[in-house]
Amino acid sequence: MSECSPDRTHPFDESWDAGDLGCGELVLPLRFKLKAMQPGQIIRVRATDPGAPTDLPAWCRMTGDTLVHHDATQHFYFIRRKAT
Repeated sequence: MSECSPDRTHPFDESWDAGDLGCGELVLPLRFKLKAMQPGQIIRVRATDPGAPTDLPAWCRMTGDTLVHHDATQHFYFIRRKAT
């Protein structure tokens, strides 16, 4: 995860507002969105569910995608699609 300050702008290729979707409702659409992207591209996900700070990093570890930054103030998660 990035050590950058939370007010720094992070580049991204796609954006998705998942709102308050829980892990079970969030991961399937996120999987399809990432599969539609090119390897190395970044999606910015806004997720306000209380479990997201735990669930999204765990999901990234399981899928091989990379959580490059988490902005806890804005509830943004920047996820890089794995290379292959």
